[in-house]
Amino acid sequence: MHIQRRDPTRRMARFYRLVVVTDLWGQCSLLREWGRIGSPGRVRLDPHHSEGAAIAAAGRLERQKRRKGYA
Repeated sequence: MHIQRRDPTRRMARFYRLVVVTDLWGQCSLLREWGRIGSPGRVRLDPHHSEGAAIAAAGRLERQKRRKGYA
């Protein structure tokens, strides 16, 4: 999922990306990437015990970001 927040009056152009990934050993993680649009951004990998837990965490983060103005 890729969401953005833009506010030209504040010169704000940000992005937030959430992806559930599985490694070679079957462990699921939530990959989070965020930053200013046009820049590489920051990356964080949060391990979870199951794919369902990673999807639930992504849903919680998406709701938080949408409340802050991301679309």
